Amino acid sequence: MPAYHSAFNEFSDAMQAGNMSILPIRTKIRGPAPLADPEQGDIIDETLDLFRANSLFRNFEIKGPADRLLIILILYISDCLAKIGSARTVPTQIEASKMLNTLSVDNFAIPGDAGFPLNAHYAPPQSRADAEYLRTYLTQVRQELAVRLVERLYADGTGKPSKWWMAFQKRRFMNRSLGS
Repeated sequence: MPAYHSAFNEFSDAMQAGNMSILPIRTKIRGPAPLADPEQGDIIDETLDLFRANSLFRNFEIKGPADRLLIILILYISDCLAKIGSARTVPTQIEASKMLNTLSVDNFAIPGDAGFPLNAHYAPPQSRADAEYLRTYLTQVRQELAVRLVERLYADGTGKPSKWWMAFQKRRFMNRSLGS
């Protein structure tokens, strides 16, 4: 059974940095990302929907530039779950939100950097300005993804993260990690 790919691969109007799509998102967080239609799903919703299924796969065929963004976001969700799971006590929703917000704005490697784990599959940005744009875009997307992930993790109202999500904290998509 093949892995699930992004529906945004056919989105031909998307800007690109390197060979990765810069897709619109629904957000209230300031940043360079184009705003998506509030009635439509965006790449963050798609990532959250596909995370658990795709994290079971070790191989992933990249079919377009949106798949490259999907891979980075899935690996980021894995890092978020590992961060919440490694806390000494089970964090409340507010504590988890603070932890993940800190993780999302921490310094991280982008394609082309020496510490980026998937450099073989990603083209580096063309210029320093493109690299800075990509870094700020990914920071904004990571912040919005952290907000929506916490909403899903604590959706049951018990004050504890969902065991159905936390079961994936040790799973590694493509046996990789962003190393956050």
